[in-house]
Amino acid sequence: MLPDTVYAVPGIETNIYFDNLILAVNPRNYAFDVTCDKGKQQSERWTFIPAPEETGAFPLKIEVRNSENQIVASAQTSIQISPQDAGKDKPVSLLMIGDSLTHASIYPQRVMEACSSPGNPALTLVGAHVPESAAPGIRHEGYGGWAASTFATKFTGIMHTGTYSERGSPFLYDDGKGNRSLDFAHYCQDINGGKTPDYITIFLGCNDTFGATDETIESTIDGMLSHMDALVAMIHRVNPNTGIGFMPPVPPASSQDAFGANYKCGQTQWQYRRNQHRAVERMYQHFAGRQKEHIFMIPAFVNLDCVHNYPEAPEPANAQKEDALLRQNNGVHPAPQGYRQIGDSLYCWLKAQVITTP
Repeated sequence: MLPDTVYAVPGIETNIYFDNLILAVNPRNYAFDVTCDKGKQQSERWTFIPAPEETGAFPLKIEVRNSENQIVASAQTSIQISPQDAGKDKPVSLLMIGDSLTHASIYPQRVMEACSSPGNPALTLVGAHVPESAAPGIRHEGYGGWAASTFATKFTGIMHTGTYSERGSPFLYDDGKGNRSLDFAHYCQDINGGKTPDYITIFLGCNDTFGATDETIESTIDGMLSHMDALVAMIHRVNPNTGIGFMPPVPPASSQDAFGANYKCGQTQWQYRRNQHRAVERMYQHFAGRQKEHIFMIPAFVNLDCVHNYPEAPEPANAQKEDALLRQNNGVHPAPQGYRQIGDSLYCWLKAQVITTP
């Protein structure tokens, strides 16, 4: 599942983690061969930090080989490097829509940090949700436990104030006669002085597909995509030129230990990984190639280190052995370092957009 475009910016590390590309119980059973004039191939990834003079697009190819050295999969992507000063001082507004990974507010903070250095857009974040843990200036529409269906259908009569657990969709309005509709113009009037954001990212899928099985995953994703389509239609009815970037769900922690810590025997890392991988495939089939409609894909899922950048804590190997070892202890929420890798992916996409839009 190699995306057709990977975005990069000088000075920012760009990665393609091999485990995140294929669906295999043990990815170590396969060998990866990268063909590229830039960066370097390591055991677990291709990695590259462009120099300031390295801009433009260049190809990268990955072959996957089995133990008999036969090519079992092959794909090519374009690494698109935006200039370090792309969008310099350009006023840009961004609305981030998401679940608990957005609620944590760490990747939004990373994007703001990156844009605060010289040569970057003057970024303003849009949103009604300002978690207590968020840094100054961080706001969004990210809520723990929410899915695409929540944003499209949940109505409580509480929208932009109060605790997030009480709120319904920030976009769903009642006209006073019992008629409810997704009204983005009304949202922008309430939250952003009537202005539509320049860009909107949608980072959902974790809660949509978490409980799916092999028997239900396709119908589950069908429902998720229909609600995502409703959000796109809502936004583009107001401004068809608003850039919408979809961030497919990222892979989980690499170890079953993390799922045991969170869900006991209720979910396995392997089933969640199967669900996540299929969601990525279907989202690319549905949304990729629609740049003329101002719809884009942000491949944060290839840039996340699922081995080292998920939370972990010391724990004895067993009751009879006092020496502790590190076990991952969160299945779907990265450590701060992982969130920052997600933020890097979003930032690099944003830099590519500010070049091409007036």
